[in-house]
Amino acid sequence: MSESTQAIADLVIHRLIRAAEGASTVELRPASNPVDEPAARLMERLCRHFAERPGKGYGWFEKDERAFPMPRLVREHAVDGSMDFATLSREMVTHLQQRLDEDKVDDGGYVLIARATIFGADCLYVALLQETLGTVIGDGLSIHDSPHLDFGALQVAGRIDITAWQNGAERYIAFLKGRGDLAGWFKRFLGCTDVVIALKETKKLVETLSHFADTQQLETRERDELLERAHLVLEEMGESGAALDLQSVASQIFPDAPQKLSETLQDEALDLASGFVPDKRALKPLIRFRASAEDWKLEFERSGLRSGAVQYDKASNTLVLTNVPESLKKLLLEE
Repeated sequence: MSESTQAIADLVIHRLIRAAEGASTVELRPASNPVDEPAARLMERLCRHFAERPGKGYGWFEKDERAFPMPRLVREHAVDGSMDFATLSREMVTHLQQRLDEDKVDDGGYVLIARATIFGADCLYVALLQETLGTVIGDGLSIHDSPHLDFGALQVAGRIDITAWQNGAERYIAFLKGRGDLAGWFKRFLGCTDVVIALKETKKLVETLSHFADTQQLETRERDELLERAHLVLEEMGESGAALDLQSVASQIFPDAPQKLSETLQDEALDLASGFVPDKRALKPLIRFRASAEDWKLEFERSGLRSGAVQYDKASNTLVLTNVPESLKKLLLEE
């Protein structure tokens, strides 16, 4: 992510400390961190890791601002201008601490809060970062341990797209789902409801798979087999009630290069949720063509093109249907 795609307005690091027993404590930084090159690199790494991590949830603010104060805090800071960034960050950390203590979450860490413009969108990021030991080579080629932030272990992070929120978008909050119910307390901290409309998400998934198949320079048979395999996998998930896992689905649908499909499905611009059960009503376009004109409607399986039951002539722009059933043949002859 380059300077042209990222512009940091404010960034601060606070620390949330978990005791062996009892409530957590907070170490507050009195003012924002300088927006210098190290801060820019830190923010770039956070944005990259957040974008690349699978298993994100998406949603919008809860309506009850007494129980979920985040929309009020963001509005007072970003819309009304009555709360500065330093105050916003302190209020957010206090609220984060409350949620963490309520759910008896074991993890503390460094709380990064930043407001930045990412690809033209005004966004508020919050992440709980852990520290780990690394190795550095010092003077005289000496070996030293050096603590650093462990982005590989990032489990708790969220982004509020303020621009999308103000423009009335359907979804404008994204967060890492993590393992188990890890996301539950953090989702409540964000004031986010992530009810996923399975039908809409399945349609988005089907469109993405179709576009992916079209761009892979596959032979016609290979392309059709990919889409038919996708239909089979997703239909079985819909029947069994299994929740969608993007990485697992990619490996089943495109076993020859699952990482390539996984990267497509996890593209942040797509905003495709995970964890929903595919809606079988939206899967038919993977294996079926449907079209209509003023005087006719037509629906046929993709496999019909391979078998020759349906033939398309580009030159004359006509379709030829074979194996016409006797009932239709009789009606046509009578007409």
